[in-house]
Amino acid sequence: MSDPDRKVRLLAAAAIALRELDDVLAPLGELFATAGHELYLVGGSVRDAVLGRLGNDLDFTTDARPEEVSRLLRGWADAFWDVGIEFGTVGVRKGEHQIEITTYRADTYDQVSRNPEVTFGETLSDDLVRRDFTVNAMAVRIGAKGAEDFCDPLDGMTALLAGVIDTPATPEQSFGDDPLRMLRAVRFISQLGFKLAPRVWQAITEMNGEIERITAERVRAELDKLICGEFPLEAIDAMVETGLAERVMPEIPGMKLTIDEHHQHKDVYQHSLTVLKQAIDLEEGDPDLVLRWAALLHDIGKPATRRHEPGGGVSFHHHEVVGAKMVRKRMRALKYPKAVVSDVADLVFLHLRFHGYGDGAWTDSAVRRYVNDAGPLLDRLNKLVRADCTTRNKRRARRLQQNYDDLEQRIATLKAAEDLEKVRPDLDGNAIMELLGVPAGPVVGQAWRHLKELRLDRGPLSHEEAEQALREWWAARGEK
Repeated sequence: MSDPDRKVRLLAAAAIALRELDDVLAPLGELFATAGHELYLVGGSVRDAVLGRLGNDLDFTTDARPEEVSRLLRGWADAFWDVGIEFGTVGVRKGEHQIEITTYRADTYDQVSRNPEVTFGETLSDDLVRRDFTVNAMAVRIGAKGAEDFCDPLDGMTALLAGVIDTPATPEQSFGDDPLRMLRAVRFISQLGFKLAPRVWQAITEMNGEIERITAERVRAELDKLICGEFPLEAIDAMVETGLAERVMPEIPGMKLTIDEHHQHKDVYQHSLTVLKQAIDLEEGDPDLVLRWAALLHDIGKPATRRHEPGGGVSFHHHEVVGAKMVRKRMRALKYPKAVVSDVADLVFLHLRFHGYGDGAWTDSAVRRYVNDAGPLLDRLNKLVRADCTTRNKRRARRLQQNYDDLEQRIATLKAAEDLEKVRPDLDGNAIMELLGVPAGPVVGQAWRHLKELRLDRGPLSHEEAEQALREWWAARGEK
């Protein structure tokens, strides 16, 4: 299909999608038309309508000033908020739709911070030319009957048809105004499957240091959208090749320096991308942020632990310990929530626990400890260790998959017989204090941990067995 034919087809599909929103678009357009104002659906909403992925979040732009927008919407919307009104944005909810309407902007930047001097524009063209990418600079006029004219003065449709991320102005000016746009460009590779225009690629390569003007929280938000997109491998590769990753998460390109010990892959970096892809294939439902980060970062400790062994071998002893520490340091620097930091770091620390299972040495006690150490991360850990199998040897891969299946079956069997989700000693603290005749304190904690170790080793004990085991432990300490 030629590009003109495809353009016609996509615009027709977008028109159909927008007509389904007439119950929202038409009355909203009539409000603004009656008041003598223009209203346009704009940006990502138009892009997504053309791509057939329009959601419930709708963005509009208008020549009306924020105070007038507020006045028009207060009697129409189901809910109203004006937290962005100083930047010209008024937000409302109508039914299931989240709506933001922003006054035309014609901002200027100081090229030092990313905070613009907010200036309201007079025309749609003023607003569109200041947007980040041409695919986000298309608009649809909204009138009293709903969607009307398609407006594309910057030819964003051509970029969309080609699957290219380009900027309305020169990329140097655009990224100088707001360096976060460099990371957004790479993020759109992941979300849309597009590629960077050559001049955008070059500008990011030359200007990537400007990203340091951006706060850690905003960088983190873009990285999360990137890794949870549909094409994260391509986006990560672009981030690495342009040098942007070196600025925001240098541990990722750092893995390119390390040859995998199996010599089955070009380097640990490529291995990690493969693990990420395979982890994604194992997901059930929505993207799993924690699993994806753990898959990508599980081997980041290898460069620091690489050792050349006699005979030409390479080892990475304790790379899981070093890697977990590195994850904590980097994710804390990026202001991740504590729970996310802990979960990703724990998965990196635990990802080698499965190794050695297939030699038949794992007792029920070892299986219990695997489950206990994983805790609520067990399902993710199982997916991670499966994804970490990237061998090209079909026989070895098949054997590993059989071992994974066997371990999960043993876990299920033990769970059916025991409450593996809540492995606790067979005596609680009160029973320990009563039996030993001691007050609350460190001794009780030590006894509790001893009984838990027995629980992991031997499975559930009867009350009498637990009491006898505690007496024996107490006697061995020489206590009376």
